[in-house]
This record gives sequence, structure tokens and C-alpha cells, in this order.
Amino acid sequence: MSQIEKLIERLKSKPTDFDFKELGRLMAHFGYSEFQGGKTSGSRMRFADKKGNVLTLHRNHPQKELYPYQINAVIKHLEGKDLI
Repeated sequence: MSQIEKLIERLKSKPTDFDFKELGRLMAHFGYSEFQGGKTSGSRMRFADKKGNVLTLHRNHPQKELYPYQINAVIKHLEGKDLI
């Protein structure tokens, strides 16, 4: 099993310690890049791919882990695009 497959399985298990660094690695694998353009500011972050699909999340401070609702949003987004 590759590292990305392990990361996908980890995301699907909805861990309480999944962090933004892991999310960035996962999204990059699927062709998304993080950007701070547009109407986002402060702690908002966006991941976008070349097809125009965008995932917007709030970056938690000071903790680096995603909240459960954010993990659910990421899973729903990736499943909706048939990526996982």
C-alpha cells in the first residue's frame, strides 16, 4: 500500500489528529493547490484544481488538526469528484 493510499485510509477513518499538512499532501496528489486569492482572507484557505473545483476551509488556530466537520467536508468533496 502506497503512502497516499495509507493517507486516504487514514482520512476515511476520521482521526482526531489529521492535520493541515497531511491535507495539503493529499490534495496535491489529486491535482489541487492551495491559494489565498479571491475573497478569502485571514484564516480561510482554498484548494483548487485546474477543472475549477474548489474546497474552502477555515484554518484552525493555534491547533493544526482539522475539526471533525472539516474532515467530513473533505471526504464529501473528494467522494463527490470520484477521487476516493
